[in-house]
Amino acid sequence: MEPTVLDGRLDDGGTAAVEPVKVALLGCGVVGAEVARLLTSQSEELAARAGAPLELVGIAVRRTGRDRGLPVDESLFTTDAEELVTRADVVVEVIGGIEPARTLVLRAMEHGASVVTANKALLAADGPALYEAAAKNAVDLYFEASVAGAIPLLRPLRESLAGDRVSRVLGIVNGTTNYVLDRMDTSGMGFAEAVEQAQALGYAEADPTADVEGFDAAAKAAILASLAFHTRVNLDDVHREGITEVSAADVRAAQVQGCVVKLLAICERSSDAEGNESVSVRVHPAMLPREHQLAGVRGAFNAVYVEAEAAGQLMFYGPGAGGRPTASAVLGDVVAVARHKLLGGLGPRESAYADLAVQPMADTVTRYHVRLDVADRPGVLAQVAGVFAAHGVSIEAVQQRQDDAGRAVLVVVTHSAPDAALAATVDELEDLEIVDSVAGVLRVEGVDTAPGGREDA
Repeated sequence: MEPTVLDGRLDDGGTAAVEPVKVALLGCGVVGAEVARLLTSQSEELAARAGAPLELVGIAVRRTGRDRGLPVDESLFTTDAEELVTRADVVVEVIGGIEPARTLVLRAMEHGASVVTANKALLAADGPALYEAAAKNAVDLYFEASVAGAIPLLRPLRESLAGDRVSRVLGIVNGTTNYVLDRMDTSGMGFAEAVEQAQALGYAEADPTADVEGFDAAAKAAILASLAFHTRVNLDDVHREGITEVSAADVRAAQVQGCVVKLLAICERSSDAEGNESVSVRVHPAMLPREHQLAGVRGAFNAVYVEAEAAGQLMFYGPGAGGRPTASAVLGDVVAVARHKLLGGLGPRESAYADLAVQPMADTVTRYHVRLDVADRPGVLAQVAGVFAAHGVSIEAVQQRQDDAGRAVLVVVTHSAPDAALAATVDELEDLEIVDSVAGVLRVEGVDTAPGGREDA
């Protein structure tokens, strides 16, 4: 009879010990330090869950000799990451970036190690190559921590919903930008002031470009779309706009319309008149009605809303970043791949069978909320409406008023139209003699009709 694994020992009637699963850690920053701490402090419980002890065999760092305040032997720290990955069963990569992470991950797989990574940039840029290397070397590639921190999201998409057909994924996947926009909404702060507060609280880096320009969210959107639609989507396929152009006036305009402004990652399946399917993947700020499930996501939290044909509407919510939440997701993956090593078998492979075309943003159907500073004289509305009509864009609602300085303001909310037509409309409006300026443009998501309300930007 084959022995079974129980609590780190073999249940064979004797006392044969199970060989430890050797874990190498690449990186010891905020996340890496928490992974090392939890591997040590929760070693007995992790061994019981995995079926064998998880032995930390090394931590690759740039410089040794520093006191990192971790309960691990100093001899475990090494600057030779290439050697370290060759003597591990599981390699945890939390370095970030493309290189040397890519080289080290591929080297680890070549030497028979499964890989657990939190590296969304690497997955968005080189996911297919990593999947192929994992398959070639018969090892696992797990990456739950790469999107939305501790929130169990990727495994449900690629396993729990494998028997369903996902039609849409809509999410707040960057805590920094959500905090900034939330403070602008709740306190009336301007963009720069809200970013400074996020930096002071540790929610934003000294250089927040990756967050506020949408690069971080775009990488995550590529991963989400790849899993949801069984199609290879890389970072270059994602339309990206950040929040640096969102003004306090835009936020006030959304408030009057009963909306909030959120940076959204939007992944959608669509079909043309001939039934040909494609997917659109985009990241940009948008107005959401306050009654939408994502509108109430506050502070630095993340939430992802999934629509599937059979399961219906699902919501995943929780802390999307930080050392301990991300380490929680990393260790969940470590336990999973350790079980596979002990019991045989592997986790899910890449599923890209659908091979759907990625729709360009110009063809993606969306809606606009446009604020115009216009001349205060008869005929203005007719001229503006004529521009929309010329581009085939139907107007749903129009509001006209005066702002606090006595200038005429025209607010137009459109019906759905291809983004190219909407963008061309805005470009032409900017050239109209009667338009002093296009004061604000935001896309509208999460509603079939424009929310009512009084415009007071």
